[in-house]
Amino acid sequence: MSEQLTLALSKGRIFEETLPLLKAAGIEVAEDPETSRKLILPTNDPLVRVIIVRASDVPTYVQYGAADFGVAGKDVLLEHGGEGLYQPIDLKIAKCRMSVAVQEGFDYASAVRQGARLRVATKYLNTARDHFAAKGVHVDLIKLYGSMELGPLVGLADAIVDLVSTGSTLRANHLVEVEQIMDISSRLVVNQAALKIKRARLQPILAAFEKATRAMA
Repeated sequence: MSEQLTLALSKGRIFEETLPLLKAAGIEVAEDPETSRKLILPTNDPLVRVIIVRASDVPTYVQYGAADFGVAGKDVLLEHGGEGLYQPIDLKIAKCRMSVAVQEGFDYASAVRQGARLRVATKYLNTARDHFAAKGVHVDLIKLYGSMELGPLVGLADAIVDLVSTGSTLRANHLVEVEQIMDISSRLVVNQAALKIKRARLQPILAAFEKATRAMA
């Protein structure tokens, strides 16, 4: 009997933008995670199921084999470290950028040039640390899980490092983007053991994802 495959996805943009890729592989998810309370969703293929997990947990589920493959943002993978994961395809979905932002009127260029110690609020500690270290800027990193924009407004931080898509949230909170660190998109990640053991099942899906990604480019 063929073994079941488990795909880890997070709700929202990644889920929505993965659906066309799944469809290209002949897989359709039977329920919408926004309306269903289920965390394990069936598909039209009885041997493929989707589990809905927090975006930051996708690499962990795949690394430990609770999911055979998943879709995770480059931001999440950089923080996770990518240990035990095969990352065959940049799916070019859920695109945004990792940026530094400050409150309007804050002289970021001057602060950085003078070698001042900056307080930076972020949930992307590794990315922020590497970025400022490469610039030779001393920073105190403050880990937050949500509403980064509030940090500079209430004096918690001088700057934030966060994902930016349209920039509307920054503008609404009187923050400005002062530096772009990197472009972000989502990648397919595969459990290394599953790739060997379930190769016959996984390979056609990976090939379909790759073909669909090229077609959308």
